[in-house]
Amino acid sequence: MHGYGNPPGRRRALGAGAGALAAALLAGCAEPSGRREPTAGLPGRAAPTSGALGRAAPTSGASGWAAPTSGASGWAAPTSGASAPPAPGASGPARAPAPAPAPRRFPGRPVRIAHGPRDRPRVALTFDGRGDPDLAVAALARCERAGARVTVFAVGTWLARHPELARRILDGGHELGNHTEHHLDLAALDESAAYEEIAACARRLLRLTGSVGAWFRPSPTTYASPLVERLARRAGYPHILACDVESLDHAATRVATVTRKVAGELRNGSVVELSLGRPVTVAALPLLLAEIGRRGLHAVTASELMARPATGAARTAG
Repeated sequence: MHGYGNPPGRRRALGAGAGALAAALLAGCAEPSGRREPTAGLPGRAAPTSGALGRAAPTSGASGWAAPTSGASGWAAPTSGASAPPAPGASGPARAPAPAPAPRRFPGRPVRIAHGPRDRPRVALTFDGRGDPDLAVAALARCERAGARVTVFAVGTWLARHPELARRILDGGHELGNHTEHHLDLAALDESAAYEEIAACARRLLRLTGSVGAWFRPSPTTYASPLVERLARRAGYPHILACDVESLDHAATRVATVTRKVAGELRNGSVVELSLGRPVTVAALPLLLAEIGRRGLHAVTASELMARPATGAARTAG
Protein backbone atom coordinates (compact mmCIF):
# COMPACT_ATOMS: atom_id res chain seq x y z
CA MET A 1 0.00 0.00 0.00
CA HIS A 2 1.25 3.41 -0.85
CA GLY A 3 1.81 6.07 1.74
CA TYR A 4 -0.09 5.28 4.96
CA GLY A 5 2.83 4.92 7.33
CA ASN A 6 5.41 2.17 7.85
CA PRO A 7 6.26 -0.29 10.63
CA PRO A 8 8.64 1.26 13.14
CA GLY A 9 11.45 -1.09 12.12
CA ARG A 10 11.44 0.30 8.59
CA ARG A 11 11.49 4.00 9.40
CA ARG A 12 15.31 4.29 9.53
CA ALA A 13 15.67 2.51 6.22
CA LEU A 14 12.99 4.71 4.66
CA GLY A 15 14.65 7.83 5.98
CA ALA A 16 17.91 6.81 4.30
CA GLY A 17 16.16 5.83 1.10
CA ALA A 18 13.75 8.74 0.63
CA GLY A 19 16.38 11.14 -0.68
CA ALA A 20 17.81 8.52 -3.05
CA LEU A 21 14.34 7.74 -4.38
CA ALA A 22 13.55 11.39 -5.03
CA ALA A 23 16.93 11.86 -6.76
CA ALA A 24 16.29 8.81 -8.93
CA LEU A 25 12.88 10.17 -9.91
CA LEU A 26 14.38 13.52 -10.94
CA ALA A 27 16.90 11.66 -13.09
CA GLY A 28 14.08 9.68 -14.69
CA CYS A 29 15.35 6.39 -13.31
CA ALA A 30 12.26 5.43 -11.35
CA GLU A 31 8.57 6.04 -11.47
CA PRO A 32 6.02 5.71 -8.64
CA SER A 33 2.98 3.54 -9.07
CA GLY A 34 0.60 6.51 -9.08
CA ARG A 35 -2.07 4.66 -7.10
CA ARG A 36 -4.27 6.58 -4.66
CA GLU A 37 -3.74 5.58 -1.06
CA PRO A 38 -6.55 3.54 0.48
CA THR A 39 -8.70 5.06 3.15
CA ALA A 40 -9.69 3.67 6.51
CA GLY A 41 -13.13 2.31 7.28
CA LEU A 42 -16.10 4.30 8.44
CA PRO A 43 -15.85 5.25 12.13
CA GLY A 44 -18.76 4.15 14.25
CA ARG A 45 -19.01 7.19 16.51
CA ALA A 46 -22.14 9.07 17.38
CA ALA A 47 -22.27 12.77 16.63
CA PRO A 48 -21.37 15.25 19.38
CA THR A 49 -24.46 16.58 21.06
CA SER A 50 -23.58 20.11 22.04
CA GLY A 51 -20.90 22.76 21.82
CA ALA A 52 -18.28 23.35 19.17
CA LEU A 53 -16.65 20.02 18.21
CA GLY A 54 -18.81 18.30 20.83
CA ARG A 55 -16.51 19.25 23.72
CA ALA A 56 -17.51 20.98 26.90
CA ALA A 57 -15.54 24.04 27.89
CA PRO A 58 -12.86 23.46 30.53
CA THR A 59 -14.09 23.95 34.07
CA SER A 60 -12.59 26.29 36.60
CA GLY A 61 -9.12 25.22 37.59
CA ALA A 62 -8.56 23.07 34.53
CA SER A 63 -5.44 23.83 32.58
CA GLY A 64 -4.70 23.48 28.91
CA TRP A 65 -7.17 25.26 26.65
CA ALA A 66 -9.43 28.26 26.74
CA ALA A 67 -13.08 27.82 25.82
CA PRO A 68 -14.39 29.18 22.50
CA THR A 69 -15.68 32.72 22.63
CA SER A 70 -18.85 33.98 21.04
CA GLY A 71 -18.35 34.94 17.42
CA ALA A 72 -14.76 33.69 17.37
CA SER A 73 -13.48 31.34 14.71
CA GLY A 74 -13.74 28.31 16.95
CA TRP A 75 -11.10 28.02 19.61
CA ALA A 76 -8.88 30.34 21.58
CA ALA A 77 -5.15 29.84 21.94
CA PRO A 78 -3.74 27.70 24.77
CA THR A 79 -3.77 29.39 28.15
CA SER A 80 -1.38 27.67 30.53
CA GLY A 81 0.15 24.29 30.98
CA ALA A 82 -0.18 23.53 27.27
CA SER A 83 2.76 22.08 25.47
CA ALA A 84 3.51 20.64 22.07
CA PRO A 85 5.82 17.83 20.99
CA PRO A 86 9.42 19.03 20.53
CA ALA A 87 10.74 19.43 17.02
CA PRO A 88 12.46 16.31 15.69
CA GLY A 89 16.15 16.31 16.57
CA ALA A 90 15.81 19.19 19.03
CA SER A 91 18.41 19.33 21.77
CA GLY A 92 19.40 21.62 24.58
CA PRO A 93 17.02 23.77 26.63
CA ALA A 94 13.36 23.59 25.69
CA ARG A 95 12.05 26.52 23.71
CA ALA A 96 8.55 27.83 23.35
CA PRO A 97 6.77 26.25 20.38
CA ALA A 98 5.70 28.41 17.48
CA PRO A 99 2.09 29.52 17.81
CA ALA A 100 -0.35 27.52 15.72
CA PRO A 101 -2.48 29.69 13.42
CA ALA A 102 -6.22 29.53 14.14
CA PRO A 103 -9.12 29.92 11.70
CA ARG A 104 -9.72 33.47 10.49
CA ARG A 105 -12.69 35.14 8.90
CA PHE A 106 -11.90 37.03 5.69
CA PRO A 107 -14.61 39.67 5.21
CA GLY A 108 -16.07 39.79 1.75
CA ARG A 109 -14.94 36.30 0.87
CA PRO A 110 -17.37 33.38 0.37
CA VAL A 111 -17.47 30.32 2.60
CA ARG A 112 -15.75 28.28 -0.09
CA ILE A 113 -12.61 30.03 -1.34
CA ALA A 114 -10.89 28.68 -4.44
CA HIS A 115 -8.16 31.30 -4.98
CA GLY A 116 -6.68 34.50 -3.62
CA PRO A 117 -6.48 38.02 -5.04
CA ARG A 118 -5.42 38.11 -8.66
CA ASP A 119 -3.62 41.45 -8.38
CA ARG A 120 -0.69 40.25 -6.26
CA PRO A 121 2.18 37.93 -7.28
CA ARG A 122 1.45 35.32 -4.64
CA VAL A 123 0.37 31.69 -4.76
CA ALA A 124 -0.45 29.10 -2.09
CA LEU A 125 0.88 25.55 -2.30
CA THR A 126 -1.45 23.32 -0.30
CA PHE A 127 -0.70 19.69 0.51
CA ASP A 128 -2.87 16.70 1.35
CA GLY A 129 -1.20 15.62 4.63
CA ARG A 130 -0.91 11.85 4.51
CA GLY A 131 1.38 9.23 3.03
CA ASP A 132 5.02 8.39 3.74
CA PRO A 133 6.23 10.59 6.63
CA ASP A 134 9.85 10.59 5.43
CA LEU A 135 8.80 11.84 2.01
CA ALA A 136 6.64 14.46 3.75
CA VAL A 137 9.68 15.78 5.62
CA ALA A 138 11.68 15.79 2.39
CA ALA A 139 8.93 17.80 0.67
CA LEU A 140 8.85 20.35 3.49
CA ALA A 141 12.63 20.71 3.40
CA ARG A 142 12.60 21.38 -0.34
CA CYS A 143 9.96 24.06 0.09
CA GLU A 144 11.93 25.68 2.89
CA ARG A 145 15.15 25.75 0.88
CA ALA A 146 13.25 27.70 -1.78
CA GLY A 147 11.81 30.10 0.80
CA ALA A 148 8.28 28.78 0.28
CA ARG A 149 5.71 28.62 3.08
CA VAL A 150 2.90 26.14 2.53
CA THR A 151 -0.36 24.91 4.03
CA VAL A 152 -0.73 21.25 4.96
CA PHE A 153 -4.21 19.75 5.31
CA ALA A 154 -3.53 16.90 7.70
CA VAL A 155 -5.59 13.73 7.95
CA GLY A 156 -6.21 12.97 11.62
CA THR A 157 -5.19 9.31 11.51
CA TRP A 158 -1.92 10.33 9.82
CA LEU A 159 -1.15 12.66 12.72
CA ALA A 160 -2.14 9.93 15.18
CA ARG A 161 0.61 7.74 13.72
CA HIS A 162 3.11 10.59 13.30
CA PRO A 163 2.27 13.30 15.87
CA GLU A 164 5.74 14.86 15.60
CA LEU A 165 4.89 16.05 12.09
CA ALA A 166 2.42 18.63 13.42
CA ARG A 167 5.22 20.50 15.17
CA ARG A 168 7.61 19.91 12.26
CA ILE A 169 5.18 21.63 9.91
CA LEU A 170 4.61 24.60 12.20
CA ASP A 171 8.28 25.03 13.10
CA GLY A 172 9.06 25.21 9.38
CA GLY A 173 6.95 28.37 9.10
CA HIS A 174 3.99 26.61 7.50
CA GLU A 175 0.38 26.28 8.62
CA LEU A 176 -1.84 23.31 9.35
CA GLY A 177 -5.37 22.63 8.24
CA ASN A 178 -8.03 19.97 8.85
CA HIS A 179 -8.56 17.33 6.15
CA THR A 180 -10.93 15.11 8.19
CA GLU A 181 -10.05 12.26 10.51
CA HIS A 182 -10.08 9.28 8.12
CA HIS A 183 -10.13 10.89 4.63
CA LEU A 184 -13.56 9.46 3.89
CA ASP A 185 -15.98 10.74 1.28
CA LEU A 186 -18.01 13.24 3.30
CA ALA A 187 -20.72 13.34 0.63
CA ALA A 188 -21.40 9.64 1.26
CA LEU A 189 -21.88 10.04 5.04
CA ASP A 190 -24.92 11.07 7.02
CA GLU A 191 -24.85 14.37 8.86
CA SER A 192 -23.66 13.04 12.22
CA ALA A 193 -20.86 10.92 10.74
CA ALA A 194 -19.71 13.74 8.45
CA TYR A 195 -19.57 16.16 11.36
CA GLU A 196 -17.58 13.70 13.46
CA GLU A 197 -15.03 13.33 10.65
CA ILE A 198 -14.43 17.10 10.81
CA ALA A 199 -14.64 17.39 14.59
CA ALA A 200 -12.36 14.45 15.39
CA CYS A 201 -9.53 15.86 13.29
CA ALA A 202 -10.09 19.30 14.83
CA ARG A 203 -9.80 17.82 18.33
CA ARG A 204 -6.59 16.06 17.38
CA LEU A 205 -5.07 19.25 15.97
CA LEU A 206 -6.13 21.10 19.10
CA ARG A 207 -4.40 18.59 21.36
CA LEU A 208 -1.20 18.65 19.34
CA THR A 209 -0.90 22.35 18.51
CA GLY A 210 -3.38 24.41 20.53
CA SER A 211 -5.47 25.22 17.45
CA VAL A 212 -8.07 23.37 15.39
CA GLY A 213 -6.06 24.37 12.33
CA ALA A 214 -6.14 27.46 10.17
CA TRP A 215 -8.39 25.99 7.46
CA PHE A 216 -10.68 23.10 6.63
CA ARG A 217 -10.73 21.17 3.35
CA PRO A 218 -13.21 18.32 2.81
CA SER A 219 -12.22 14.89 1.57
CA PRO A 220 -11.70 13.35 -0.84
CA THR A 221 -12.16 16.42 -3.10
CA THR A 222 -12.20 20.16 -2.47
CA TYR A 223 -15.89 20.39 -3.33
CA ALA A 224 -18.16 21.06 -0.35
CA SER A 225 -21.91 20.65 -0.35
CA PRO A 226 -24.05 23.18 1.54
CA LEU A 227 -24.34 20.62 4.35
CA VAL A 228 -20.56 20.23 4.63
CA GLU A 229 -20.16 24.01 4.62
CA ARG A 230 -22.61 24.26 7.50
CA LEU A 231 -20.87 21.49 9.44
CA ALA A 232 -17.48 23.12 8.94
CA ARG A 233 -18.77 26.43 10.30
CA ARG A 234 -20.25 24.56 13.26
CA ALA A 235 -16.80 23.06 13.94
CA GLY A 236 -15.21 26.51 13.98
CA TYR A 237 -14.07 27.08 10.38
CA PRO A 238 -15.46 30.25 8.75
CA HIS A 239 -14.13 29.20 5.34
CA ILE A 240 -13.41 26.08 3.34
CA LEU A 241 -10.31 26.22 1.15
CA ALA A 242 -10.75 24.73 -2.30
CA CYS A 243 -8.26 25.29 -5.15
CA ASP A 244 -8.09 26.51 -8.72
CA VAL A 245 -5.08 24.37 -9.74
CA GLU A 246 -5.27 20.61 -9.22
CA SER A 247 -1.93 18.90 -9.74
CA LEU A 248 -3.56 15.44 -10.06
CA ASP A 249 -0.32 14.05 -8.61
CA HIS A 250 -2.26 11.32 -6.80
CA ALA A 251 -2.70 9.62 -10.18
CA ALA A 252 0.51 10.75 -11.89
CA THR A 253 3.39 8.42 -12.67
CA ARG A 254 5.77 10.98 -14.21
CA VAL A 255 7.23 14.21 -12.88
CA ALA A 256 6.60 15.93 -16.21
CA THR A 257 2.88 15.22 -15.94
CA VAL A 258 2.67 17.07 -12.64
CA THR A 259 4.84 20.01 -13.64
CA ARG A 260 3.03 20.59 -16.94
CA LYS A 261 -0.38 20.49 -15.27
CA VAL A 262 0.53 22.99 -12.56
CA ALA A 263 2.65 25.32 -14.69
CA GLY A 264 -0.03 25.49 -17.36
CA GLU A 265 -2.67 26.81 -14.91
CA LEU A 266 -0.63 28.77 -12.36
CA ARG A 267 -1.23 32.51 -12.06
CA ASN A 268 -1.50 35.28 -9.48
CA GLY A 269 -3.58 34.17 -6.51
CA SER A 270 -3.62 30.48 -7.40
CA VAL A 271 -4.22 27.83 -4.75
CA VAL A 272 -2.46 24.64 -5.84
CA GLU A 273 -3.50 21.21 -4.55
CA LEU A 274 -0.64 18.73 -4.08
CA SER A 275 0.13 15.56 -2.09
CA LEU A 276 2.70 15.68 0.69
CA GLY A 277 3.91 12.09 0.98
CA ARG A 278 4.20 10.86 -2.61
CA PRO A 279 7.50 10.27 -4.43
CA VAL A 280 6.39 11.90 -7.68
CA THR A 281 5.43 15.09 -5.83
CA VAL A 282 8.72 15.30 -3.93
CA ALA A 283 10.58 14.83 -7.19
CA ALA A 284 8.52 17.49 -8.97
CA LEU A 285 8.84 20.15 -6.27
CA PRO A 286 12.24 21.60 -7.29
CA LEU A 287 10.97 22.19 -10.82
CA LEU A 288 7.68 23.68 -9.61
CA LEU A 289 9.41 25.95 -7.09
CA ALA A 290 11.88 27.09 -9.75
CA GLU A 291 9.00 27.91 -12.11
CA ILE A 292 7.24 29.88 -9.39
CA GLY A 293 10.41 31.92 -8.83
CA ARG A 294 11.00 32.40 -12.56
CA ARG A 295 7.57 34.00 -12.88
CA GLY A 296 8.25 36.37 -9.99
CA LEU A 297 5.67 34.69 -7.77
CA HIS A 298 6.00 34.04 -4.04
CA ALA A 299 4.72 30.86 -2.37
CA VAL A 300 2.98 31.79 0.89
CA THR A 301 0.54 30.16 3.28
CA ALA A 302 -3.14 30.24 2.43
CA SER A 303 -3.79 32.74 5.22
CA GLU A 304 -1.06 35.04 3.90
CA LEU A 305 -2.50 34.73 0.40
CA MET A 306 -5.95 35.84 1.52
CA ALA A 307 -4.89 38.61 3.90
CA ARG A 308 -5.22 42.19 2.76
CA PRO A 309 -1.95 44.14 2.54
CA ALA A 310 -1.19 46.28 5.57
CA THR A 311 -0.75 49.35 3.35
CA GLY A 312 -4.29 49.37 2.07
CA ALA A 313 -7.21 47.33 0.89
CA ALA A 314 -6.61 45.05 -2.04
CA ARG A 315 -9.12 43.91 -4.58
CA THR A 316 -10.36 40.36 -4.03
CA ALA A 317 -11.81 37.97 -6.52
CA GLY A 318 -14.92 36.04 -5.52
